[in-house]
Amino acid sequence: MVDALMFLAAPTVMCFVLAGIHCYLGLHVLARGVIFVDLSLAQVAAFGATLGLLFGYEHGTPEAYFCSLASTLLAASLFALARKRERYFSQEAIIGIVYACGSAAVVLVVDRMAHGAEHIKELLVGQILWVTWPEVLKTTLIYSAVGIVHYIFRHQLLNASFKGSTHVKAFWDFLFYALFGVVITSSVSIVGVLQVFAYLIVPSIVSTLFFKTIKARLLFGWGLGIVLSVVGMGLSYVWDYPSGAFIVVLFTMIPILLLLFSPIIKFRYEAGDALKH
Repeated sequence: MVDALMFLAAPTVMCFVLAGIHCYLGLHVLARGVIFVDLSLAQVAAFGATLGLLFGYEHGTPEAYFCSLASTLLAASLFALARKRERYFSQEAIIGIVYACGSAAVVLVVDRMAHGAEHIKELLVGQILWVTWPEVLKTTLIYSAVGIVHYIFRHQLLNASFKGSTHVKAFWDFLFYALFGVVITSSVSIVGVLQVFAYLIVPSIVSTLFFKTIKARLLFGWGLGIVLSVVGMGLSYVWDYPSGAFIVVLFTMIPILLLLFSPIIKFRYEAGDALKH
């Protein structure tokens, strides 16, 4: 038992770190109505990482990270531009187009690589069990820096997401997507595209069903993310399932079950609630 706890300690703490930043960003994503921006940016980050691998940069190296980050920031700039020109281009459509482009591009690049199938599997569900404490520390520092920027400019970023403020909107949109891209780049390299999506959307969307204020939604989302992470890591280890895939299934089953039992559950969500923080 002690050996199992020691083995699972770093991956579990990493899950807590992921839950902390992704739940908050998920509230922004839901407010903006761009649910699949995470999948799109994550796929672009995966493409950048794959391209770096093709160029000879191994996973975890600074070169591979910056290949992924550069691709993500380019996509983030495109999304900010699309919101600015929503009169002509649907932002959601652009997000879907970029996702399709990134997915197809990964297939094209992987076709020129040995062990391509294994690489695609890792991009989807990651390798959370093999996370080390130095990786936990590095990721925590990156997410903390993003969190500090969000806190300093919280009024502008919250207004841009929740109220759609028109004042200097393009700049704050770009800053949001750029910071979002930094988080996604780090997350995808650790846990893959699907687990990033689960941590971003599930705690956020469940919290909106029961709470009105941003603070209450955030606290509930953090709690839910932590509980599901512990349960997912523990059960996947005991039952000998791949942890990343198991956690994604566990997370995504929650809103599905809530949907099925919605006639007997009293939700507190009200459309159009005011920005409260």
